[in-house]
Amino acid sequence: MSFSAQFFREVESIAASIDHAAIDRLALALADLRARGGRLFVIGVGGSAANCSHAVNDFRKLCGIETYAPTDNVSELTARTNDEGWEGVFSGWLKVSKAGPQDAILVMSVGGGDLENNVSPNIVRALELGRERGLKLFGIVGRNGGYTKRVGHEVIVVPTVDPARVTPHTEAFQAVVWHCLVSHPALQSAATKWESVAKSEAKAR
Repeated sequence: MSFSAQFFREVESIAASIDHAAIDRLALALADLRARGGRLFVIGVGGSAANCSHAVNDFRKLCGIETYAPTDNVSELTARTNDEGWEGVFSGWLKVSKAGPQDAILVMSVGGGDLENNVSPNIVRALELGRERGLKLFGIVGRNGGYTKRVGHEVIVVPTVDPARVTPHTEAFQAVVWHCLVSHPALQSAATKWESVAKSEAKAR
């Protein structure tokens, strides 16, 4: 079997075994967040940070949820890293944003944060602050879910099918899961552009 065939066989396995019911529950929890006027803070580093930026657009535009990613402001991110240290970049940002019990954090991370191994301590500190302030804690993570899974209210864990490819599969399925969420009938409130065009074309025929 070629590498590509093996990779996509693993994708099929993940798609079949991921917790679909948990994704539905997360969609309903996000609908509740919107109904109470809460904000969604999407947090991740590395490739997951790029996913966070894309997800912000989708949750805002397609679902009408007030959503932010701290990593979108590179000036503040680097200033806090330089002056206060990497560990507190997200918790400091959340404090200034006056994050409270009406709001929620959505973590996108391969490991979910692990202080013992000094992996993504900034995510752990953000979740600790979230717990103190009564925020809902959500996640789309890999491996065993890390700290996010331990403390989160609804956390989707991308199944590990091959330890050699945890990162690419987790980051890829972060996108699959959030696109499922923003397409979910409980959440989507605005049409996507190409689907709207296709409907208009069909009506014109």
